[in-house]
Amino acid sequence: MSYQALKDNVFTNGKYEIVPIRIQDMESIRIWRNNQMDVLRQNKEISFKDQINYFNSIIKPLFKSENPEQLLFSFLYDSELIGYGGLVHISWSDKRAEISFLLNNKRLDRNTQYRKDFQIFIEFMKKICFDEMKFNRLFTETYAFRTFHISILERTGLIKEGRLRQHILENNKYYDSIYHSILKEEYNEK
Repeated sequence: MSYQALKDNVFTNGKYEIVPIRIQDMESIRIWRNNQMDVLRQNKEISFKDQINYFNSIIKPLFKSENPEQLLFSFLYDSELIGYGGLVHISWSDKRAEISFLLNNKRLDRNTQYRKDFQIFIEFMKKICFDEMKFNRLFTETYAFRTFHISILERTGLIKEGRLRQHILENNKYYDSIYHSILKEEYNEK
């Protein structure tokens, strides 16, 4: 399947590739999401049935939409699924989108691997957002306890622009949310 909203749907960088989210990746994604709920806007485990219903009712219609609310991709390395993510909370009228990213649990423990994977994924999202969609702004929201994740965002040119104090409750403790963004003019300068 491909997104009608995009001219190109497959992007490569060496052995890395993103393709429109595939149905065969649903179960892996469900497992990863359930294992990493502490870093997601997800407060309960997703059942197999929930995942199928979500894909059929929410994801499938996105492919035919001219202005979908999100564009999700399977993230591959050497043709093997290693993660997924994309652009979410898309505002076509304001020309902005938020990056969403989740990596296979097995790749999370090695910081150098995580850094490389995430940096490449961010570059894919910049290319889609600014070159393909001609948008003005790409942003992220990250929980403050994810300091390594935040360092990667800043390393790839996203600028810290704000903090929402005690914005989320995780394990009975409040955490700040940190916002980063990059504008098209900043992307073009690099």
